[in-house]
Amino acid sequence: MSQMEKPPPQPTPHRSEIPPEPRRRPEEPPAPKAGRATCRRDLSASIVVFLLAVPLSLGIALATGAPLQAGLVAAAVGGIVAGLLGGTPLQVSGAATGLLVVTADLVQRFGWRATCAITVLAGLAQLALGALRVARATLAISPAIVHGMLAGIGVTIAIGQLHVVLGGSPDSSALDNAAALPGQLAHPHIAALLIGAITVTVLIGWGRLPGRAGRWARVVPAPLAAVLAATAASAGMAVPRVELPSWRLPAPPALPEASVPALVAAVLTVTLVASMESLLSAAAVDRLAAERPGAPTDRARLNRELAGQGVANVASGLLGGLPISGGAIRGSANVRAGAATRWATVLHGVWVLLCAGLLGGVLELIPLAALAALVMAVGVRMVSFAHIRHVQRHREFPVYAGTLGGVVLFGVLQGVAAGIAVAAFLALRRLTHTRVTVAQEDEGYRVRISGQLTFLAVPRLTRALALVPAHTEVVVELYGSFMDHAAYEALQSWCATHRAHGGWVTLGGRGGRPLAEPAGGHSCRPWTPWRNHHCTRPAPQHSAAPESSGSQLLGGVSAFQRHTAPLVREELARLARDGQRPTQLFLTCADSRLVTSMITSSGPGDLFTVRNVGNLMPPPGAEASCDSVGAAIEYAVEVLRVGSITVCGHSGCGAMGALLSTAAPDGAEPTPLARWLRHGRPSLARMQRIGRLGRGEVALAGRPVADDQERLALVNVMQQLDHLRAHACVARRVAEGTLALHGMYFDVGAAQAYVLDEATGRFCAVRGEAAPVGV
Repeated sequence: MSQMEKPPPQPTPHRSEIPPEPRRRPEEPPAPKAGRATCRRDLSASIVVFLLAVPLSLGIALATGAPLQAGLVAAAVGGIVAGLLGGTPLQVSGAATGLLVVTADLVQRFGWRATCAITVLAGLAQLALGALRVARATLAISPAIVHGMLAGIGVTIAIGQLHVVLGGSPDSSALDNAAALPGQLAHPHIAALLIGAITVTVLIGWGRLPGRAGRWARVVPAPLAAVLAATAASAGMAVPRVELPSWRLPAPPALPEASVPALVAAVLTVTLVASMESLLSAAAVDRLAAERPGAPTDRARLNRELAGQGVANVASGLLGGLPISGGAIRGSANVRAGAATRWATVLHGVWVLLCAGLLGGVLELIPLAALAALVMAVGVRMVSFAHIRHVQRHREFPVYAGTLGGVVLFGVLQGVAAGIAVAAFLALRRLTHTRVTVAQEDEGYRVRISGQLTFLAVPRLTRALALVPAHTEVVVELYGSFMDHAAYEALQSWCATHRAHGGWVTLGGRGGRPLAEPAGGHSCRPWTPWRNHHCTRPAPQHSAAPESSGSQLLGGVSAFQRHTAPLVREELARLARDGQRPTQLFLTCADSRLVTSMITSSGPGDLFTVRNVGNLMPPPGAEASCDSVGAAIEYAVEVLRVGSITVCGHSGCGAMGALLSTAAPDGAEPTPLARWLRHGRPSLARMQRIGRLGRGEVALAGRPVADDQERLALVNVMQQLDHLRAHACVARRVAEGTLALHGMYFDVGAAQAYVLDEATGRFCAVRGEAAPVGV
């Protein structure tokens, strides 16, 4: 950035649902026009994806038991048809990894022609769902269920293909494959095992090749490199290889000789899994593409994507291809290869078509063990430990495990049903499991209520409250996040009765905060963005005034008076009477995205805050215009006697971007902003000095520093801490051991705070901890 952040666009009226076809906002740049550079990027990306898709498609076809050319047909149709008609321009569709287990079961139960017919029917079902505009509704399924389903499919794939790598043939059941694995390990086929080992080794090590040679080598996708290495190593070995029959018109699909419920279940399973995989992949590819500089502004249109996938599945089934879905592996490769438009996807399908017609003899050199090892590795990667940690943090691991186990033991559709059942049970348990404890203390009684306080918990609540004697002092603390009207009425009724009999009651939330009646749906929390609600509209006496930022501010104040003031009035009255005694000084940027009370979970009287452009702390001896910041520091350190000072920078800081930009022309009159930013030049010089010395003095734990703007923001925090130490009052308190200095960095997009470890120069992520709720 060469200037400060642009102001946000004018708020639009709140809508209850996201529009399926988002319009381009006025502040967004126009979509890039087609030109030579765009064509070159699309051509290059299409070749990369083509080289990735061919071995992957052949491997998936081998694993399903379908004709090998069916994988190539699916890749070509997915690229050309779904690429032209889909709603996610950079998504790449082809043979569905998530449907591998389902397709293998269909081929074994009904035969290949019947599987093609089921693919056609599933495509028609997707077309109908797209016409009904239900694509976004499918994304409402719990991520734990989705990730558990994919992990279960991955486990089934990996166990089955391990048999092929060992020289055997897999069974249709994951349990049978697991039971037969010890015997297969005892008598492996040495040549097949060697080819599989080479494939897996190259797959794992290809991205870790060092130096310039490694960077050049990584231009070739790892799956292609692995298959090429295995093919070269298998020269002269008597091992099964790819067999592609000469091209002829495919036999027409035929409905299976099965009952209607069995046919409906098969079509429903293919539709469900293919749609979920495509839509989740579309969302992931769309996010990945949006992060690129100069990314196209056309966002994913999920209903159109679902309809495009439906047409592609109809075409693939009629042409004798595998079921099709969008794939995150191919889509992310397309984005990272620099694709600019949907023509990269279409061209990749054209190359697959040409390869199948002209290079069949070359493909027949590939050993089947290499393709099996490739698909086995894909299956292992579908079990993501990052997803497991994520669902565990949200206490949804039972849902994940139930879905995974159901998929492995019974099948995909049954596994998803099991996951939904576990999720419903957990939701009901959390809703009904409330713990009420009554403890006698020196000054009276303390009642702690943890969990969700609904009408189902009212009997338990009233029984516990009946244990409290009359004429006593009682503190009631709520540790839940929800209380319905029935529970509120029961609690308030008991409080009124207890007070009428001479008792004294303090009713509060966690930490003793005052408790008010649950607000209606029209209310909003203090941190709700203005653009997301109507509470900040001006009061009726101002209704004649035009909508403006001023009236919006007055509306926000009005909302505060109605909803928030009753909750904080008691605490503010105490602060007004006793005076402020903050223990922390927080120096941060004036950026509107930094809500200090929200990211520090603080309230009135907790923080003494100093904000300015770039969270700068001019050193002693700076011009008089900087006295305001120096005076605030002196007041906090000498008068308020704070025990800690924190300097907090943030991502996307416009001041850091301005420091990195070109200086003003000679002779130009410096603006107030330019004069202020001079105090950030020591940070810029420090970053440049670090670069010249080649020392990694600043780093983020857990991820690399994104760019120079973020690197400068991190260095700036360290530099401003040094400026603070140069002030006499700060230096004296630090030497006495009564004042501590801290550095912090806040990643706005990830809502993640980092704290500086000055000994190492690393910013370490602050991890959340479970709330103290006894459930």
